[in-house]
Amino acid sequence: MADTMQFDLVSPERSLASFQVNAVQIPGADGDMTAMPGHTPVITTLRPGVLKAEGPDGAKEYVVSGGFAEINATGLSVLAEKAIPLNEMTRAHLDELIADARAKHESAKETFKNEPGPVDDAAKLLADMVALGDHIAL
Repeated sequence: MADTMQFDLVSPERSLASFQVNAVQIPGADGDMTAMPGHTPVITTLRPGVLKAEGPDGAKEYVVSGGFAEINATGLSVLAEKAIPLNEMTRAHLDELIADARAKHESAKETFKNEPGPVDDAAKLLADMVALGDHIAL
């Protein structure tokens, strides 16, 4: 088994990372997980949270708002809805993410009046965004 694997993180705006890692902690929608070289192939959705990539040159952290992670034989690819390096995250970024989540929740309440599933999903997204701010102390 190799000591490292390829890690790529992209968002619609830009490519944020492409380097070798020993492990990546992923904020999965069904629970946090750590991907390491030799991990079983899997695709998972992301919840808002901090993604931490640990490599030979140290650890790098990114705030992600959602998206997908694919682990395969060659490495890990993360396609994030929005991603920002943690050291670049500001209160203004967080306020924007929360405002977007709040707008999605309000839209879901209007669109899905008798369908609690989508409204509950939007409420969870909003709660996750607020919790993210507490987690990163913004």
